[in-house]
Amino acid sequence: MNDAVPVPSPWLPTAPCTPGRRCAAHPDPLPATRAAFRTAPAALAGARLAAGLATVLLGVLLLPVVGPLPAAARYALVRLWTRAVVRAFGVRLTVTGALPDAGRSALVVANHVSWLDIPVVAAVLPGRMIAKREVRGWPVLGPLAALGGTLFIDRDGLRRLPGTVREVAGVLAGGGRVTAFPEGSTWCGRDGGRFRPALFQAAVDTGSDIQPVRIAYRPEGAAAYVGEDPLGASLWRVARTPGLTVEIRILDPISAIQYPDRRLLASAAQRAVLPTSYRAVASDSAKRPSASVHQRVSSNPASASSVRTPS
Repeated sequence: MNDAVPVPSPWLPTAPCTPGRRCAAHPDPLPATRAAFRTAPAALAGARLAAGLATVLLGVLLLPVVGPLPAAARYALVRLWTRAVVRAFGVRLTVTGALPDAGRSALVVANHVSWLDIPVVAAVLPGRMIAKREVRGWPVLGPLAALGGTLFIDRDGLRRLPGTVREVAGVLAGGGRVTAFPEGSTWCGRDGGRFRPALFQAAVDTGSDIQPVRIAYRPEGAAAYVGEDPLGASLWRVARTPGLTVEIRILDPISAIQYPDRRLLASAAQRAVLPTSYRAVASDSAKRPSASVHQRVSSNPASASSVRTPS
């Protein structure tokens, strides 16, 4: 049997964030980090985990009923459901900034920290998500993404990328909303990656606005889903973190008419989303990349951390 691990595609983005390098405040790797990391009682964490998984399962069971509904009704139910999922895991969600008009097409772009980003954004700005094909088979996240109308893409080759862009453009042209994480990989929340420009072409082609949003978790790092981080461990860590909050900040929309080139548009969105303190490291090559689950091949689909978007 050939056990060689395939070499990952060099165009796929990577992040240097790993728990062992103290980029994320995970309690396991270092004694100093463990001592500073407060946790909720195991019984409470277990109850949160059970409630979160039960809420996800409820949404999956209702999928046949929700699917045929008109988009407005379906998105309203998805918003309520994802808010319930976030709250069931013990996470408090706050929203700042003005919400865009519900009927206006937009490419929503956000920084990428955690698997929680999916229900968090859907709870505020429901729409079609961009995710890699493998996510469809993940426990918890797969049904969550599918119910939200995720556009699953094959990221194994650049030849498929124009088709993905056309599909996104079709949704935008029809007045829909699409959400993407243009960093292409999860970061710990203290650093950020360069926004990949490919999907911004769909906004340029349709004249759609870019709706930037910024996601921030407190305490910093508790929700980060980076490095060699199994999904089950991340779910448990979130459930055991007392007072975990997430803020989603709705920023001013950016017009694709003002930036008629996808690279200029991506740069403008990156400047809006990533705080000034991030910009010194807002590049995938700013630090030496560490091994990442985004490139690891595993028989367990839950072990792959990020919902990745193409470049």
